[in-house]
Amino acid sequence: MSATRHNLLMFKKLVVVAAGMFAFGYALVPMYKAICEFTGINILALGEREIPGSGNARSKVKNTQVDASRTITVEFDANARGPWKFKPAQSSMQVHPGEMMTVMYEFENVQDRVMSAQAIPSYAPRQAAAHFNKLECFCFNQYTLAPGEKKQWPVVFVIDPKLAKDVTTITLSYTFFEVGSKTPAAPTAALDVSRKVGVGV
Repeated sequence: MSATRHNLLMFKKLVVVAAGMFAFGYALVPMYKAICEFTGINILALGEREIPGSGNARSKVKNTQVDASRTITVEFDANARGPWKFKPAQSSMQVHPGEMMTVMYEFENVQDRVMSAQAIPSYAPRQAAAHFNKLECFCFNQYTLAPGEKKQWPVVFVIDPKLAKDVTTITLSYTFFEVGSKTPAAPTAALDVSRKVGVGV
């Protein structure tokens, strides 16, 4: 085999390897979502990354009917991994399945330095994750706050009426951590709640 032909063959192999690596990187996000939903750790809801006002979000609201015969208590929890303040504007609300609701989360950088951080959600009970559809959410985005800066972020969500009828309480928990630090696991508090409340009272 001539040197030219050998080089051409090597080039083709490298192109195939590069294409495979690109495809693998592109598939990491859906793979991560599938693994999280299967294990129940740092679960992403089905609508986690939908853009407010997008066709997907609108169709999800349009195709969802409000079930006024059921009321679900949604509890909001916040965990801050670091010296800053992070909390929901309210601790809970009563929601009908299919009803679009909004809750605000508040964050304040009480440090004397600029900080970049992001939040990861988890749910209890685990089975509620696939039915807790967010139309707008600050989770998984990175935010940079100046010393003393305060921010408020909305979470707009709809609970799918297909949620099992024995689920009467859902806990939405966020862990807010500094970018560059170790990514935390799902809050144990939310997992403990799933064993005590949320399923058939």
